[in-house]
Amino acid sequence: MKHILVPLGALLLLGWTLWNLWNLFRIAGGLRDGKWRHPVWWVRVFSVSLCAGLMSWLWGLFAGGLDTRKTCLYMRHENYDEAYRKARAEEFGKLFPLHNKCNADYDLVPGWVNPTIVIFAVIALAALVVLLRFAVARLLSPSRKEHQS
Repeated sequence: MKHILVPLGALLLLGWTLWNLWNLFRIAGGLRDGKWRHPVWWVRVFSVSLCAGLMSWLWGLFAGGLDTRKTCLYMRHENYDEAYRKARAEEFGKLFPLHNKCNADYDLVPGWVNPTIVIFAVIALAALVVLLRFAVARLLSPSRKEHQS
């Protein structure tokens, strides 16, 4: 079952990413055309921000590669401090903020990753609030049939 789920997940992630690249084009056009006043534009913003935040998180999560020791020593030419990593093992296992340090001074996770995740989370939350506002306004507004009578 696992051999099916991993490629399927990767395929879905790729499809979602491609759809969000198209959404970036549509968001820019919607700013010019005033489409930002419609809920679909905000759904696009929500989706793009979630996708970008997820991609940033994945970039940080896999920043150390499969073997952190080899990545530190051979790719980054940094000292690998095993004692430091063992003393702070719980820090490297957290989902956020992401850290994967070779030693006390060098982190394999780029400095832009954690702030980017926060920024896209705030944008997604703002878009969700606007979408909820649209939904509440639609629920509270009189129906169209009452206006026609």
